[in-house]
Amino acid sequence: ELAAAGWPTWLTSVAGEAIKGWPPRSADSYQKLNKIGQGTYSTVYEARDLRNDKIVAMKKVRFLNMDPESVRFMAREICILRRLDHPNVVKLEAVVASRVSGNLYLVFEYMEHDLTGLLASPKVKFSESQIKCLMKQLLRGLEHCHSRGILHRDIKGSNLLVNDDGVLKIADFGLANFFRTAPHNQQPLTSRVVTLWYRAPELLLGSTNYGPAIDLWSVGCILAESFAGKPIMPGRTEVEQMHRIFKLCGSPTESYWNKTKLPDVVNSFKSQSQYKRRVADTFKHFPPSALSLVEALLSIDPEQRGTASSALKSEFFTKNPLPCDPSDLPKYPPSKELDAKIREAESKK
Repeated sequence: ELAAAGWPTWLTSVAGEAIKGWPPRSADSYQKLNKIGQGTYSTVYEARDLRNDKIVAMKKVRFLNMDPESVRFMAREICILRRLDHPNVVKLEAVVASRVSGNLYLVFEYMEHDLTGLLASPKVKFSESQIKCLMKQLLRGLEHCHSRGILHRDIKGSNLLVNDDGVLKIADFGLANFFRTAPHNQQPLTSRVVTLWYRAPELLLGSTNYGPAIDLWSVGCILAESFAGKPIMPGRTEVEQMHRIFKLCGSPTESYWNKTKLPDVVNSFKSQSQYKRRVADTFKHFPPSALSLVEALLSIDPEQRGTASSALKSEFFTKNPLPCDPSDLPKYPPSKELDAKIREAESKK
């Protein structure tokens, strides 16, 4: 029935469940305008939907020889996006399969900015209430993902999109996966996820039975980055990243090592020098309620990070200045991560 609807067989044979009930759109019903992003496996374009003149974002996914494994991976992303429905999570509007080239496009609502671009922009300086507004939206979107049993596994500024109305939406679910709340039901997960600077210590130590706390660690990094004006732990290798984490957040306690059933790599880290926690010292210029939320989110022990729901109840969001309304965020010229990279390249010339 899917093939009869017009979906190509290379897609229906592997990803039937993901596209069930969706009509295929043809590539020529969209007009590409600009390239706005480039990833390892995908390119993102700003495009016009010729049926209604609406501006959308089209993510073109490349498959090597229609490799079923990559198609299956893509199908998981589509299933996850279809399970989510929240104002702070990007909405999948259509799937376009090109019969000729074998390209697949995911069509999303168009968002003018991303947080990396805004934080890197010399013109942008966020006030405390504006940072609160953005963080509240991020945590609400994440709370929804976790309540639907989904880990994002790549929370970072360039995956947090912001439109001209000041609404923040979590995007790029390419690394996301389902998790089960009962640990004994959980299939082992890969620890090779999350961009290095935002990767939780348990992932760097090789854990395969982690949960929503890995996304909350990333939120802690972004919250601190928003106040500090730059990434807080820009490591170049996994080992360097681990050392940066321990130097800032302190070495894990003996009880942490005992309760985490981690691979042998742990012994090499255990034997190294013991660091004291320095989060409060390092970020003493942060507002006190922001500092206490950063302290919680950057706990080495995932159980102490709390949840997206508990973070939303923290004093950071209830003390003055209160989060501003999204419509009170300033209007900025478009600044996707691609623009930030162009600016950086120009400054190096």
